[in-house]
Amino acid sequence: METANPALRPGTFRYGRADLARGGMSVQGTVNKTLLLLLLVILTASWTWSIFFKTGAPQAVMPLLLAGVIGGLIVGLVTVFKPAWAPVTAPIYGLLEGLVIGGVSSFAEAQFPGIVVQAVGLTFGVCLAMLFAYKSGLVRATEKFKLGVVAATGGIALVYLISLILGLFQVRVPYIFGSGLIGIVFSVIVCVIAALNLVLDFDMIESGAARGAPKFMEWYGAFALMVTLIWLYLEILRLLAKLRSRD
Repeated sequence: METANPALRPGTFRYGRADLARGGMSVQGTVNKTLLLLLLVILTASWTWSIFFKTGAPQAVMPLLLAGVIGGLIVGLVTVFKPAWAPVTAPIYGLLEGLVIGGVSSFAEAQFPGIVVQAVGLTFGVCLAMLFAYKSGLVRATEKFKLGVVAATGGIALVYLISLILGLFQVRVPYIFGSGLIGIVFSVIVCVIAALNLVLDFDMIESGAARGAPKFMEWYGAFALMVTLIWLYLEILRLLAKLRSRD
């Protein structure tokens, strides 16, 4: 049990001699590939965003949003179970998730002008803060720390799964998804847990590089970071929307 991020599950960095012969993973290489994935996300997100604001019609981007959600889930699962395919699947995942980010962000921006800039700024700010905390030793990825984050993330996933199932029967989970105090506190907790997942991701990537993981794991590590960053961004956007709706 090494991380709460499903992309960095136990056994992720196990590899054979054939993999090692192709070259080794490095932290800098993972950073470079993360930046490339981020650019791909921005590319399709900007395209979806422009379609929404040119047409002014949510139905114009809904097919793209659904394609991003379904396609991203499928490609993400393939990448998790076939890490060696990450050099191909990770960029595809980035493009698909950009459709999701662009669609969700445009809806939020239309309702609360300026909210996307705030969410983006906070997401990168939190990421840099957690990286500093990890590198400086202020936050250490101990076994107890990992266990706590895994348990908390699993609990959040369970809540979301239950709410999704209930939603199919037109039953809405009270309080936690509303803009009341309980809903805001819940969103803050989720954002904190998402941020703590970044620490575990940094630790796993650094450990993989130290062990001499194969070169393709740079793409896989970048993919794993994007999974957490996208989750963090969406949760921050949700929190800001709840706060703005109270004004």
